[in-house]
Amino acid sequence: MSDSVTWFVYILKCADASLYTGVTTDLERRLQEHNQNDRLGAKYTRTRRPVSLQYHETCTGRSHACQREAAIKKLSRRAKLKLIGPSQA
Repeated sequence: MSDSVTWFVYILKCADASLYTGVTTDLERRLQEHNQNDRLGAKYTRTRRPVSLQYHETCTGRSHACQREAAIKKLSRRAKLKLIGPSQA
């Protein structure tokens, strides 16, 4: 892949109010996969639909996106909600 590809790290809110964090190069496509595609959507979100995009940030590459995803996953729920912001939580 080219270095010019934009990567995103994102947080979804599931129907059961749990949070899911992932990485992608296409936010709209990935959200659709999580909500509608049993083969391409994450196993975690398949039973927690619908999911909604609550937060995303742009990263400089896949490596950076994966590192940021790992850092976000280590946060407490409270810290993730603070990252998302009061209007989305």
